[in-house]
Amino acid sequence: MVNIIKEELSLEESLKKKIEFICDFTNNKPIIINGSIRKIDKTNLTYIEPHRIIINNTTFLAFNYSNEIFIENLSNKIKLSELEDYLKTI
Repeated sequence: MVNIIKEELSLEESLKKKIEFICDFTNNKPIIINGSIRKIDKTNLTYIEPHRIIINNTTFLAFNYSNEIFIENLSNKIKLSELEDYLKTI
C-alpha cells in the first residue's frame, strides 16, 4: 500500500509581507493558503505543493525564497515586482 506523508509549509514571512503590501496598495484582500510537501513513504519521491494566494478570484502560486509568482498554473509567471501592475489590469 502507498503511504503519502503530507507536511504543511508556512509562507515565508518576508514574502507574505510583500504580497500583503502590494494588496493593500491596490485595495485588495489576499486569501493565503499554505503549501505542503508530499512524500511517498519508503521512496525518494517528493512533491512540493506551492502556496496559493487568491486575489480577486484569481489564483496565484508562489514558492518560498522566489521572486516570481505564477498565475493560475506553473506555465504563466511574472516577477513579484510586476504583481501590482497585473492586479490593476484585472
